[in-house]
Amino acid sequence: MSTPTTTPSGETYDQTVNTLGTLQDQLVDMAEALIRALPNFVIALLILAVTWIAARFAVRIADVLTGKTPLRPSLKNLIDTVVKLAIWIIGLMIALIVVMPGMTPASLIAGLGIGAVAIGFAFQDIFENFLAGVLIMLREKMRIGDVIECEGIIGKVEHITLRETHVRKLSGEVTLVPNSILFKNPVEILTDDNVRRHEVIAGVSYDTDLDEAADVILNAVKGVDTVLADKGIDVFAVEFNSSSVDFKVRWWAGSKPRDMWESKDRVIRAIKRALDDAGIEIPFPYITHTFKERVPMGRDPGEAVES
Repeated sequence: MSTPTTTPSGETYDQTVNTLGTLQDQLVDMAEALIRALPNFVIALLILAVTWIAARFAVRIADVLTGKTPLRPSLKNLIDTVVKLAIWIIGLMIALIVVMPGMTPASLIAGLGIGAVAIGFAFQDIFENFLAGVLIMLREKMRIGDVIECEGIIGKVEHITLRETHVRKLSGEVTLVPNSILFKNPVEILTDDNVRRHEVIAGVSYDTDLDEAADVILNAVKGVDTVLADKGIDVFAVEFNSSSVDFKVRWWAGSKPRDMWESKDRVIRAIKRALDDAGIEIPFPYITHTFKERVPMGRDPGEAVES
């Protein structure tokens, strides 16, 4: 009686057939699961479409409601963003639950919490700017249209988003400033009020009567139409300079950069005209040369001076 024998090639063939059969069964199962899940995917897409429509409609309603209130434009933008974000979060959660029926709101929220920690470490700068943008929109100062100065950037605030602030420089370029920079560093708001104080330095010669010079300068500044004389004009003698006694002249005028330059131009012209009319010298630096040896004063170089 003979016993059956199995060759190595036969064993390899059987293993290959079993592997292919298993793979085929898995592909079939996956295809059937995909077909069964297609209705859920279609429903999820419909939910996302409804979410998009609802978000746009809700933002319009928020614009109508806030448009009747004296809220700042930055706060209106924040309300629109929060409303849109809340609707999208709810819509995405519902869509995920439809696609994956085994998921519950509690497990989804727990998963979002763990994922938020990981995402927070990965996108720390983005979230920092996001939170800074929210706080900038909430605070009262730095409105859209203000001229600000921060970290060497001087310009007009045109738009505030949750990520960055658009500042148009005085030369016309737009600078996109991350909100964290504006939140963590001192910001000088040049147009927080309609007026602000400006100043220039005016020097007179040492042989001038300082009381007379101060009166002449004060009357000249009072006569400038862009100067708010009722808020006060200061003329202080502040320094003994190398060739002049310097006065610091301070006055109030418009706070916009254009107002500042126009006001300074008219004040400087008025002071110069008034000092000239009064015969008061505005000196330029004098230079005195001292020679250790006697210098020949003849007409030609090196010629001895005739006694």
